[in-house]
Amino acid sequence: MAHLEVQNIIKSFRTRSGVEFARALDGISFDVEKGEIIALIGPSGCGKTTALRIIMGLETATSGQVRVAGRPISGCGYDRGMVFQHAELLPWRSTLSNIGYGLEMKGVKEPELSRAAGHYLELVGLNHARTLRPHQLSGGMKQRAGIARALAIDPEVLLMDEPFGALDSQTRETLHGELLSIHAKTGKTIIIVTHDLDEAVMLADRVVVMRKGSVGQIIPVELGRNRADMRAVRTSEEYSRKRTMIWEALHDSERQAA
Repeated sequence: MAHLEVQNIIKSFRTRSGVEFARALDGISFDVEKGEIIALIGPSGCGKTTALRIIMGLETATSGQVRVAGRPISGCGYDRGMVFQHAELLPWRSTLSNIGYGLEMKGVKEPELSRAAGHYLELVGLNHARTLRPHQLSGGMKQRAGIARALAIDPEVLLMDEPFGALDSQTRETLHGELLSIHAKTGKTIIIVTHDLDEAVMLADRVVVMRKGSVGQIIPVELGRNRADMRAVRTSEEYSRKRTMIWEALHDSERQAA
């Protein structure tokens, strides 16, 4: 049994006329194995973020089912953690306190709360910034804090909605390496939505190429898990081959949507 199962998810909504229905998702299905990193990629409006929000429980599917470790989900739950494109840290809280926010909501009390928050603060390399407020953090530091906050509740699945999309290319590549390092240490199951082809190939074990509301292709990326030497990975034959395959699948999707 897969660790996460997305089974025939349909998401419909009313058009402005109030009569007709349009479909944001038209029966998508895919499985994610425990400890696997899956990237969802596709053109704008294809349903990537809608699918992720349904998996998180922030939106309800019209039909279909999502299961985590064999359990059907109904709404949000601590078995899933979410990292958004913008960290959305609480401005009046310190970095450490922001990381511990989910633990508070989960009912964790002191001293365990501070111990756990401190552990994830150190994991993402922000120990030096524990007392700083969000306005004192760089964009990359804010995203590290957002990742730590999501990890702190110890979810079975980490969901990431274009978490590096608003960052400059150098910071983005640095955080790619840090995410791979965190994954190596935690073994978390991760689904990441991205528009960035290189990001998908660098991070994912498999790439789900979406077209308008559906799954077009699922492409395995056979680079192994040890990707610490990112230069070696990017210059490898497998990287180039899979990047080309995904590029072609994306353009096939665009032609079919046209």
